[in-house]
Amino acid sequence: MKKLLKEVRDCTFCEPHLPLGARPIISGNERSKIILISQAPGRVVHESGIAWNDQSGKKLREWLDVDSTTFYNEDNFAVFPMGFCYPGKAKTGDLPPRKECAPLWHKTVIEKFKNAKLFVLIGAYANKYYLSKDKKLTEVVSEYQDYLPTYFPLPHPSPVNRFWRMKNPWFEEEVVPQLREKVKEILNED
Repeated sequence: MKKLLKEVRDCTFCEPHLPLGARPIISGNERSKIILISQAPGRVVHESGIAWNDQSGKKLREWLDVDSTTFYNEDNFAVFPMGFCYPGKAKTGDLPPRKECAPLWHKTVIEKFKNAKLFVLIGAYANKYYLSKDKKLTEVVSEYQDYLPTYFPLPHPSPVNRFWRMKNPWFEEEVVPQLREKVKEILNED
């Protein structure tokens, strides 16, 4: 697993298309219990090299109800984006993750997570890739129980998505408590 993750971190396949160059962000080990499959690192994360080290990460840890120490313990959580590098800025938010990463790396890396109990799919790109190309994110998230025990779909916790959360208060009222319960249950297993 260490060798494979080093190979991913050394990847420069998309470098010509990346405004800040290649800096793949991925973490985890074969014991990781919860795999966070997200969109792609933002500029702040690209610069720091620390996954979810931004406002989105703060909101995600709040949803998961975990502190930073628990979150960054690779035995607990693996960080595994759809695109491993910062894709650049779009009109609102960032550009979509590069399409090359998931087909190139996902299957090979996922096979190494021998202790994975849950895959948390964060944002539309991860949910479309793993669950449904046809359904809207709101529908997939509202049907989260249909995808358990393997997958737990979530919207992206970015501040850009605050309007989605305002329009869908049921998410934080009903879904987040279920997510917290599931995460707590997994983290407390021996």
